[in-house]
Amino acid sequence: MSLIQDYLKQLIEALQALSEEAILELVNILKKAHIEGRQVFLLGNGGSAANSTHIAEDLQKGVKEHTGRRFKVMSLADSNPLITAWANDTSYERIFVEQIESLVEPGDVVIAISGSGNSANVLRAVEKANEMGAVTIGLTGFDGGKLAQIAQKSIVVASNNMQRIEDVHLIIGHVLYTCLINPDL
Repeated sequence: MSLIQDYLKQLIEALQALSEEAILELVNILKKAHIEGRQVFLLGNGGSAANSTHIAEDLQKGVKEHTGRRFKVMSLADSNPLITAWANDTSYERIFVEQIESLVEPGDVVIAISGSGNSANVLRAVEKANEMGAVTIGLTGFDGGKLAQIAQKSIVVASNNMQRIEDVHLIIGHVLYTCLINPDL
């Protein structure tokens, strides 16, 4: 089997291992947030930051285009000046928690994306969001790490390969979006 075929085969296996029930739980959380006018915040580092931005864009712009109703969604990974200011003046572990403290209200949704599930800044943010009464969701891989334990809802991608985990996280985002714009679901 070629390297390419092997990569794609393992990606398909990781996708097939996803729980439809777990994804539908996330859809329902997001539908409720949308109906109630709650905010949704996404966050992550590196490829997970890129995925948080991509998913936020799909949810904010795409859902409004298809439903006619605005969806308050943003990625906390998007402001380099703000992130570097917090990192410089406090610590990198606080780049998301400081934003959470400023923006999150009870009932808002925080989606934390971490391939390993052990990124300290992501964990601090989820802990704070839990304390503040937000609904927390973790998207992770490997064994789920600490994130799968502290997020109220989690999806752990069945893979030990960061690239495949990130691929699946983005696909989960696209599935969430597709479900949210489908009035029959």
